[in-house]
Amino acid sequence: MSNMNYLGRAICVPALFMLGACCCDKDIVSPVAPPNTAAGQKTATASAAAAASVLTPNIYFDFDRSDITEASQAELKANAAWMAANPTSKVMLEGHCDERGTSEYNMALGERRASAAREYLVRLGVDPARMQTISYGEERPVDPGHNEAAWAKNRRVQFVGK
Repeated sequence: MSNMNYLGRAICVPALFMLGACCCDKDIVSPVAPPNTAAGQKTATASAAAAASVLTPNIYFDFDRSDITEASQAELKANAAWMAANPTSKVMLEGHCDERGTSEYNMALGERRASAAREYLVRLGVDPARMQTISYGEERPVDPGHNEAAWAKNRRVQFVGK
């Protein structure tokens, strides 16, 4: 009987790990610092290559706003360059909000934020068929705190490679 338990574990445990790996459908895109030259200066070529090699994970919004800030415009331009350098890639734009406001209002605000980011990328030349939007409202905070610092982190559009 103990041989059967050992054999069952030897087969089931690796099978569960393999099944779990197959079910993960999100690509994790982590930021990478651009390379420096020997003198410590970033070259224009290195900066362009770095911008095209990494998808910026988040852009942030002001309280109760869905308009794209100047800082976010720079991040979106970097994401447009990444999309141009990776023409077969697709991206999910996830709209998020802080906990203030009703759930219904925050779902709509998250959708407006994701749509604003998508529209900006389309104006930069990204094919709209390569992007999808979804709103999670206040349901997936990155920081569970109840203060302005936490809320500022939660007012975002998150880019997830597909």
